[in-house]
Amino acid sequence: MTMENTAANLAPLRLGMNIDHVATVRNARGSAYPDPVRAAKLAEEAGADGITAHLREDRRHITDADIDALVENLSVPLNFEMAATPEMQAIALRHKPHAVCIVPEKREERTTEGGLEVAREENSLAHFIAPLREAGSRVSIFIAADRAQIEAAHRIGAAVVELHTGAYCDLHAEGNFSARDDELKRLTDMADFANHLGLEVHAGHGLTYDTVQPIAALPQIVELNIGHFLIGESIFRGLKPAIHEMRRLMNEARG
Repeated sequence: MTMENTAANLAPLRLGMNIDHVATVRNARGSAYPDPVRAAKLAEEAGADGITAHLREDRRHITDADIDALVENLSVPLNFEMAATPEMQAIALRHKPHAVCIVPEKREERTTEGGLEVAREENSLAHFIAPLREAGSRVSIFIAADRAQIEAAHRIGAAVVELHTGAYCDLHAEGNFSARDDELKRLTDMADFANHLGLEVHAGHGLTYDTVQPIAALPQIVELNIGHFLIGESIFRGLKPAIHEMRRLMNEARG
């Protein structure tokens, strides 16, 4: 098979735009601006395939009103990130978003520090996600690139796993390229393993212009979720040009 045919057979690579940190900037002043929903609509216009928003327990950025407005105004799918708590389950069941991504959450962390521990909480998570699946939401589990976690996500009935790329990105930023390449190999192997089990594979966390292409090139991955970097880059480029450049790099990596 030629390289051209291989590229042509790859699944289209979707871009999910995370708008959490538009809300972070807004909340720093306690005002109504900037509006995360406006950012989401601009992201749609720039070609984002979906919008991701994480409603944290402490409401440090996205609020309940933001989720209400996103559900009302989006014309692309909403990926609702949430912890596995009864409160968040009730909110998800009320809105029935296209996708629900279960993530670990600690009040003291600045951002999500690692993947969800599925293997040790398999029974409780299986019961937790069942009503979400029955309501029609696609359930995704945000996990480290680890075989045991992927197997557990598959057993509990998740449709999707999102592989945590934070360690790979951090190692690149530190200049520790040997360890970065080891982490990329692990992501490559585990994307293949998850795909073999029949799971849809996404990836995200910490991706930048410098780190996105090796991840985008992995044929099993069909969606990247990127937020913080693009919101930061939009200060210098504007939001639409920042998204256009990320999309260009993704498409280039995909062939």
